Amino acid sequence: MAGQVEKLSIALMETPTREIIFWTAFCAAAAALLLLRLKFITSGRPRLPPGPRGWPVVGNMFDLGTSSHANLAGLKDKYGPLIWIRLGSINTLVISSAEAAMDMFKNHDQSFCNRHLNEVLKSDETVSAIVSLSQYGPYWRMMRRLYATELFSAKRIHGTAPLRRRCVDKMIKWISVEAKGTSSVEMRPFLSATLFNLIGNLLLSRDLLDPKSPKGTEFFNLSSELIALTAKPNLADFFPSLRWLDPQGVKKKVKVKLNRILEIVGGFVEERRRDVQHQQHNKEKDFLDLMLEFEGNGKDEPTKISDRNLYMLILELLTAGTDNTVTTIEWAMAELLRKPETMKKVKAEITQVVGHDRRIEESDIEDLHYLLAVIKETFRLHTTPFLVPRSVVKDTEFMGYWIPKDTQVFINAWAIGRDPRTWDDPLSFKPERFLGSNIDYRGQNFQFLPFGAGRRICPGISLAHKMLHVVLGSLLQSFEWVLENGVTPETIDMREKLGTTLRKAIPLKAIPKSVV
Repeated sequence: MAGQVEKLSIALMETPTREIIFWTAFCAAAAALLLLRLKFITSGRPRLPPGPRGWPVVGNMFDLGTSSHANLAGLKDKYGPLIWIRLGSINTLVISSAEAAMDMFKNHDQSFCNRHLNEVLKSDETVSAIVSLSQYGPYWRMMRRLYATELFSAKRIHGTAPLRRRCVDKMIKWISVEAKGTSSVEMRPFLSATLFNLIGNLLLSRDLLDPKSPKGTEFFNLSSELIALTAKPNLADFFPSLRWLDPQGVKKKVKVKLNRILEIVGGFVEERRRDVQHQQHNKEKDFLDLMLEFEGNGKDEPTKISDRNLYMLILELLTAGTDNTVTTIEWAMAELLRKPETMKKVKAEITQVVGHDRRIEESDIEDLHYLLAVIKETFRLHTTPFLVPRSVVKDTEFMGYWIPKDTQVFINAWAIGRDPRTWDDPLSFKPERFLGSNIDYRGQNFQFLPFGAGRRICPGISLAHKMLHVVLGSLLQSFEWVLENGVTPETIDMREKLGTTLRKAIPLKAIPKSVV
């Protein structure tokens, strides 16, 4: 080794000075060009967002736990509002702040507008008929147009107000009979039946659930089981190579339940067709009539809606219109029972605005400012954990990071609604924070997003707004609510159960005492 160093020294000494200078300059220039090239490459494709290091094969699956919304929210302090994780082989971006959500919806909505479907949903090709799950394209635009101009138009919603009033009156009677003066009632079944009937009348001009309707009860039970199955963690979602094996048998279970529930919906449709043939259906046209009469252009939209696709549409509207609304009202009642003074305030407002001589109507809603604030605060604190997952349409630069095509996108609405940088005392139920505030949930304020925002915002917001306030307001106007013996406001079980919505893990029970 020493000999080699000596030979190199002699060679350098014998080399003319100008050659040394030349080669030194050459090496320096080459190094500079290499650095510039590296900088160009890295600046041409920004780095991925930060996130926890994943395990081989499984990625960050263990970081989710049983409360994925809360665990991912906990990572925001370390990694920021954008978090990159890998769920098995699926690249996933988690958006966890109002600022990041606003940037996405305002500046990148079209690049993030597709849906990421799990393997269970992909297993039935007619799932593409479900508007909220369909990919962004001609079919989605056609159905959104029909929803806007027909199903959820201001004229139709206003015209169906008497149907909703009748369904709410029936709910009050059911609860009165069930309570029998002193017995407690579990609220969820009554709320679910009422909301199913509210949507059922809008779609099919008929009640779907009552004590004498075993088919309607079966429909409700099947839809609840179906929602739970599609939200259940499935190995095939994280490792697509396993999709043919169905390792947990989820696809098989979903297929059986889905086929049965579509049989029930098909029965409703066939009854309507028979009524039309025998000229027994003389009511104003509803959604089913519109779909049966639909004629598309045959180019970028179907000439007719197939029967199975029609059944899927009805199923979507029934389940989506019921689950989130029932969950919100149950949480609102739980929070009001935990805070008797807040309950007194909202009841006093209803008495002041509506009085004792008539029932609360949809026309009263905008004058019930405290009731409006109660619903908003319930949405903020108990919102849907994640908006329906999106998929990135093309490679996109977002907030200085590179987001590859087909990345799954979670918008953690739960984390956004509880962000201490946005909300004072974020874990406390305080409707007063919304009094005198212009913050709303119609997609323009990104501090809370119960209905989403952008192109894929829920098309039924106006209807949901009316149902939420009239149902909750009627419960408060019609009854004095007290807790069961042995339960105090401090001991109400407020644990959550994660699914497509964030339900109360233990259904709410209370004693209604009639006041009207």
